[in-house]
Amino acid sequence: MSAFLRELTALGKRLSPDDEEFVQRYYIEGEDKIRCSVADDEGAVLGFQSLKIARAGNQWGVEPGWGIVGTHIRPSAARRGVGRALFEVTRKAAEDAGLAHIDASIGANNPEGLAYYEAMGFRTYRTSMDLICKRFDISR
Repeated sequence: MSAFLRELTALGKRLSPDDEEFVQRYYIEGEDKIRCSVADDEGAVLGFQSLKIARAGNQWGVEPGWGIVGTHIRPSAARRGVGRALFEVTRKAAEDAGLAHIDASIGANNPEGLAYYEAMGFRTYRTSMDLICKRFDISR
């Protein structure tokens, strides 16, 4: 997962850390983690999606108790249904966890991410200078 994230960083599509320690701490073992799903093709990571529970004071300003989703798709796997398949699993995990809403905070300069979340049914509920925050209502 870390090697794949480094590719995104090199392409200018990721600003967060991409080292193995960060991936382990933030996506795999994080105390707020509900689920992290990985899509692969014969061992090559095509993408992954994480779902966490928002706690008070979280860095994204998401309402406590909501889910926070993060999606990372290898550019060569774009438009192949990877993100849609990952979100099916994430949505089920959110339902099982009893969440009512999921937030996706997307960089305003990320048209692919914005289009993906819109296609999954997320709708904009707040914006800032550099983020567009979209919400998915589980009850849909």
